[in-house]
Formats: sequence, structure tokens, C-alpha cells
Amino acid sequence: MKDSPRPSLSLLLCILWVPLASWAQALPTAGGEARAVEIDVQATDAGTTIAAEDATRLGLTPDGGAVSLLTPRLLTESPVSWPEGLQGAPSDVGLLLRIDEQGAVAEVTMEKPATHPQLNEAAIQAARGLHFTPATLGDRAVSVRLPYAYHFEPPAPLRFTQSRLRGEVRARGTREPLVDAALFLADGEEPVAITDLEGRFELELPPGTHSLRVRAPGHQLGTFEESLTSGQTLDVIYRLQPARVSPYETVVRDTRPRTEVSRITLQEQELREVPGTQGDPFKVIMLMPGVASVASGLGYPVVRGGQPAATGYYIDGVRVPMLYHLLLGPAVVHPEFIDTIDFHPGTPPVQYGRLLGGAVEGRLSKPREDRPHFAAYADLLNAGGFVEVPFDSTGTSLTVSGRYSYTGLLIPLAYAIFNDEEDNPIHAAFWDYQARIEQKVGAGRLRLLALGSSDDAGEATAGYEDSMGATIVSRFHRVDLRGTHPLAGGEAELGFTVGLDEVALLGYRRIILREERGPEEVLAGRYGLDQLTFSARTGWKRELSTSLAVHVGADVEHRRVATGITGSARPPGWRPQDDAHPLKQPSALATFTGVFAGATWRPAEKWLVSPGLRVDGYHLVPGIQHFVIEPRLAVRHTLTSTLTLKGGAGLYHQPPTVLLHLPAMDVSGLNHGVQEGAQFDVGAEWKLGSGLELSGDVYFNPLFRTVEFEVMDVLENRKRRGQPYADPKARGYAYGLDLMVRHPLGRDWFGWVTYSFLQSKRHRRFARYNDDNSIREVAEGELPFAFEQAHVFNAAVSYKFGDNWTVGSVLHFNTGRPESGEVSSVTQRESRTHDGYRLWVRQDADRVERLPAFFRVDFRVAKAWAYEEFNVEAYLDILNLSLQQEVFAYEYKRKAGKLQRNAMGLPVILPMFGLKGSY
Repeated sequence: MKDSPRPSLSLLLCILWVPLASWAQALPTAGGEARAVEIDVQATDAGTTIAAEDATRLGLTPDGGAVSLLTPRLLTESPVSWPEGLQGAPSDVGLLLRIDEQGAVAEVTMEKPATHPQLNEAAIQAARGLHFTPATLGDRAVSVRLPYAYHFEPPAPLRFTQSRLRGEVRARGTREPLVDAALFLADGEEPVAITDLEGRFELELPPGTHSLRVRAPGHQLGTFEESLTSGQTLDVIYRLQPARVSPYETVVRDTRPRTEVSRITLQEQELREVPGTQGDPFKVIMLMPGVASVASGLGYPVVRGGQPAATGYYIDGVRVPMLYHLLLGPAVVHPEFIDTIDFHPGTPPVQYGRLLGGAVEGRLSKPREDRPHFAAYADLLNAGGFVEVPFDSTGTSLTVSGRYSYTGLLIPLAYAIFNDEEDNPIHAAFWDYQARIEQKVGAGRLRLLALGSSDDAGEATAGYEDSMGATIVSRFHRVDLRGTHPLAGGEAELGFTVGLDEVALLGYRRIILREERGPEEVLAGRYGLDQLTFSARTGWKRELSTSLAVHVGADVEHRRVATGITGSARPPGWRPQDDAHPLKQPSALATFTGVFAGATWRPAEKWLVSPGLRVDGYHLVPGIQHFVIEPRLAVRHTLTSTLTLKGGAGLYHQPPTVLLHLPAMDVSGLNHGVQEGAQFDVGAEWKLGSGLELSGDVYFNPLFRTVEFEVMDVLENRKRRGQPYADPKARGYAYGLDLMVRHPLGRDWFGWVTYSFLQSKRHRRFARYNDDNSIREVAEGELPFAFEQAHVFNAAVSYKFGDNWTVGSVLHFNTGRPESGEVSSVTQRESRTHDGYRLWVRQDADRVERLPAFFRVDFRVAKAWAYEEFNVEAYLDILNLSLQQEVFAYEYKRKAGKLQRNAMGLPVILPMFGLKGSY
């Protein structure tokens, strides 16, 4: 066997164990003890030297700016033999040796191993017997590192020319590299190779045909056959079939500690495979504890007895006005863009401001850095795509996604088939887009995010002249630039956002413009609310110690609102001077500012305290100012390893609200002041056996001041028309109980059961009516809130069967809302006049009845296939498979002298068949 050191001009030798205390000008160390350092040396034409600055630091006298090092010479060789009986080809083993001050080998490190482990072990053992002349620096012996190589030559009887097989082991469909996959030869019991962290392997085999078996956890056994010729290097990619496509595995991707009282975090298939949600992550919120609904299937949550608009919606820190298309449709963000969802039904932390209720935040998936990713789907209503491409050379990642609905084509076609051609056809359509560019900048990241959504629905004009039609349009756009970077031992964030919101009513009329063309549809008028928003936010968080972390931040929003009016159709209350533009001539200007500070403190091992303070300012031009202070506190106590007690409280404020977010309401409504309330929550979390988790919360939310506009008052514009309207200011409270038993992802299934009890009241003035529908008196008292559903129950389960079949179901039940007239009909009572005439009379607000209870069953079944480079899934998702009808109002009428009360409702059934592919 041959062995030799391998010198090189580019070689960097490292001086080790130079005792500084032994040099006259060495830097002092604690206690005056010697301290070893390690520095680089350079091999040059003039010899091996160390830099002048290193020589000065070591207390040496530089010679021409550098100090020369006399490198070791080999004195005693240590030959190595080819292992007995081992067949193979010539091989090299590269080592890195540390030579001590006596010239002996003190350390041996493997640098370039051979294929056969026996050769590596033989080289290491032999290297320990080498001996060198000591290296000297000036007149002092020092320790150095230098490379050394052994060359192995097999004896002639054992020599053969090897072939090399190298490649990767990946999962079929996802192309994920499989770590620790083992490769076996045909009948071997010991693996001949194990894949590394990138799924790669390399081995040498004799020429010929070889059968290999590849095993990896969670995947089916793969068998592959390769034919190798002498000296050939063959590159391969082996793909193993997953035992489950998208298995229900326990994932730990959210490492944030639990500091809040009532945060519920959902991720992975818990967001995309829940029956009745059509694969949209945000719709899963409707099945969480503390959530009621306006109507079955509608996506806007009624959280703990507040208006839907009292809950804030965020996409990775960017507030958005809505979550769903056409209320019933999919979410406004592509599902692939969402990684996790945080739902705070109560006591949200201090970073969430200007809201009276809960908070929902969708966190974007992290950009892929290893390979491109593509996904596309199509169902009966819409189609969408998702593209993500990383650029490793620049540290850039580009993501683009979007959806388009073809309901605009299907609904008019179906309407034309099943209805008279003279009728006004209905139409509905939507689209959305998202784009993200993320760039590594030093130790930080810079992200540019753009997203937007558009919905329109209405009734088109009929085919005859002077027919009328109307369309409601709702759109929003956001462009956000955010940067994060380490700062002062923590992480800082700075973001800027520009937003545009639009809600408009478009009126159309069919008139004759040219005789030869017949009646044509033209825009008769537009009444729109437009809002332009400029906002900025900043934050900084840091762990000061193992027991204390802080988080501070600030945000500001400047909103410019305009009421746009065009055409001949003027809305109620319009005046000639009302024309406006959100940027050039706004009709309302407002600026919202906020600062906050929070901490997470662990005073003892089992206690976690999270105090916080938020201060907000509301400014409406001209001269309306509101300043509020919001202290907040959350406490968690780990009673045992499986039981945690928790509690929280805080003050919360929000501008006036209407049923759903409207661009102008929270700005122009500030002349009524801000809403004010508090939230108190106590509960417990218990980890049961078999992966089950039980949580319970009891809450009380006093509402000191509410300004909740009724929908009809806003639509009829009563104030500007000089008509009487109900004073929107009130007070009230909500209290209830939330329970949840949950089995997170794992063991091929996930699911949960929730129960919520709610009482929500408002203290208001209301009228009492005589038997002839005249007002008898005006009373004052506590009335049930329009969205109060006393009992809500949900059960959801999804199971992954063999052969990649997934089956799931949801059971939902809720008691009815009050029939108070705000989002339903008004309860009527029977009455008679003095002459015996029967009529319906409006019931007093404190005596209204409730709508009937409702339940539904949702169902989802899916089948997945894994191909070489991509996955395909076919699914059928049915909302309300039980065909139950939900009553949302009653019709009160008199027919043939008899009073009739007829339920108004229909079974909202949404069957959805779709295909999804991902690469």
C-alpha cells in the first residue's frame, strides 16, 4: 500500500495550541493561565507564513510583515495493508492529521472516505503510527494540522474494476428526498448504502446485473434492477410509493409557545380536508367552538355573540375586509398559500387592535428553497393554480396563485334553460389573485406581497326595452412590503401596505341606441363606496432571558373614503355636491394609530404570565378625536404534565360596525364614537390519552358601548334623507361556555367535537305595539342580539384508509336566532279589530320568537394517486348531504280571510366534485 502526505500551494495549515502565556507580549488571560488559539497560515513561494496581524496578536516580532513556519517532515512511516479477503478496486482515503509539538499524531479526522468502511478504518489505525519532525514557529515548536492520504491497491486475485452507482431516493408524487432510506442487494440482510439528509447515496458494485431493494419509513418496498459495465458510473433516481398519499401524520411546525388563553391553531389536512368546506382553510373556522353563523354555509363567523364585522381578519399581518367569495364561495386566498390558521375566539393579544371581538389570522406557507412546486385544481364552480419557484443562486423565491369562477357562464346558461326568456337572468362570478416575491437580504428577509379579490352578483336586464337590472360589486386589493432582520439581539419587522376597497351598486337599463341592433344594455348609474388606505407597521421582539421575552410595536392607518355617484340613477339622499374621489376629493378622512407592548414572563417553572398594553388613537376630519387605552393580561399555570389552567382579560375598542365590512362605515361612523368592551376568559386544557386534547373556556364579555348599525338603515340612507332612524348606540353583554375535544393529525385520522353555549344581549329602546299596529309606548330593556344562537354543536372526523382513500363527515346543529327583523323577518302575532277583522300585528321586541333549530350532515370522499413526478386527487365534497332546510324568515299574510305563516327557506346543498394535481 502507498501512503504519502499531499502538499499543495493553496493549502491552509492551522496552528494549534499556541500557549499565549508563554510569549512575552501575549494578551493576558483570566488567572494568567495559558490559552490555546488556532490561526490560519498560508503556503506561498517564500515558504509557509502567518499574517503580520496574527503575529502581533501572538506577541511575535514580524519579519517583513510575516513570520515563517517550518512545516513537519515525515520521519516514521506507518504502512497499511489491503484488508484480507476484501474484493474491490484501487481507492484513496483522505485524512486530516493534527501533529502535536513532539511530532506525534494527536488527532485523525476523516476527510474523503472510501466506499468500503474497512479501508477507512485501516487508514485511521495506520495514521496513528506516523511520526514527524515538530513544526516550529520562530524558535518554538507548535501543533499543526495537515492533510494526508493513503492509497490502497488490492492484490491481483482480489482486484476487479468496479462500477459506481449513485443517485437519490425520493417519494413518488411529491419528489421529497427520503432520508435514511436503506439499499439492499438481492439477498443481503445488511444495507449496502444509507441515504443522507438530501436523499442521496453512492456505492461501488462489480460489473453485471444487480437487483436492489430500497426501504424507507412510511413507504412501500421498492425493487430496482440495474445492469452495470466495467468502469461505468450510473446516476439514478429511485422513487418509492408512499404508504399513504398526504398521510395524517403528527407534525410539529408551529413552535410558538402557548401564551394566549384561547388560541386554536390548525394546519395541514385539518385545513384542507374537512367535509363541507370545499377544501378552503378559512371555512374550518365555522366549526370551531364559540362560533355561530348567519346562515348555514355562509363563511362569516359570529364569534361569541358579536357581529361578523367585530372579528378581524388577517393574512400574515395584513388586514383584509373579507374572507369568502359571494359569502358562500371559497376563500379569497388560494389554499396552497396558507400554512396555518390562528383563531382567537377571545382575549386576542396586543398586536391585534381596533377590534371588539376575536381575530383570525392565516399565516402564509414558507417559500420553498429546494425545488419548484406547482398545483392546480378544478371543480364545478371554479379553477385555480399555484406556482412557486425558488432561485437558489440569488436567494429569491417567487410565488403566484389565483382562481377564476366560471359561474358567470354557468348560471345564466342554467337560468335560460329553466326560466322564461322574458325573465331577468341572474348572474354571479368571482376571481382572486396572490403574488409574493421573497428575497434573502443578509441575515434578514424582504417580502413583497400582492393580493386581491373581486365578486359580483345580481340580476341582468331582460331582452325587452326599458328593462332594468342591478349588480352588486365587491373588490379589494392589497400590496404589502415587509422586511425582517435581526436587531439588538432580537428580530425587527417593518411593513408598508397600500389597500383599495370598493363596494358598488351598478344599475343597468336596456335601451335602443341603434334601430338595427335592438335594445342594448347600458350602465344607468353607479353608487359606490371606495376606500384608499395607506398603512405602516413596525415591531421588535426579543428573548431577554430564558424566562422573559418582550414584543413591542406600532401601526398607523390613513383611510380616504369617497362616495362615488355616476349616471342618471341617484341614490336616496344624494346631493349635487356629493361627487368625490378617494384620493383627490375624499368625502371622509381618518387616521388610526396604535402602539403596543407585551411581555411573556415565566416567574416560576409552572407559571406563564403575559401582560400587555395597547394605546390607540382615532382621528376623523374635521377634529373628531378618540384615544383609548387597552390593558390586557393572560396567565397560564401548568398544574400537572397533562393539565393546564388559564385565564385572561382585556379591554377592546373598535369603530362602528354594520353586519359585514363596508369601506366607509368604520370611518364615517366615528362621529358616533368608538365601541368599547371587555373580555374575561377562564378555562383549562387537558391532554387525555391516545392523543386526545380537551379544552374548555367560560367567558363573560361586557359591552360598555356598542354602535352597531342595522343593514336597512345603511341601505336606505335614512339620516341623509332626514328620516327618523334608530339610534345605533347601545350597551350589552355576552357570556357562554366553549368546549372542544380534539384529536390532532396522527394515526391516520383527525377530528374534533365542539359545543358552545351563548347568551348575547343588547340594552336598547324599543316600541310596544297596539292591536292595530300603532305604537303604544317606547320601552327600554335587554333584548336578545340578532345573532344569538344559544346552542351550537359540531363533530368533524376524517380517516385515511388503505389504498389512499379518505372519507370524512361533519355533523352540525344549532338552535335558531331571534326573529327580530335585523337579519330575518319580525315575529307577528294574531289580532282582531273591533269589527272582527283578523290581521297580523308586530310583536314587541322583547317577546319575539326564534327561528327553528337546524342540523346538517356534510360528507367528503377522496381518492389519491401518486405518479412519478406528481400527485392527483379526485374528491367529492357535499355540504348538507342530509338535505335539511334552514328557515331564515317567515312570511306573514292573509288569504281568504285566514292568517297564514309560511316558512321561508331552502335546503342549501352544495355538492362539489373536483380534481387536484400537484407537482
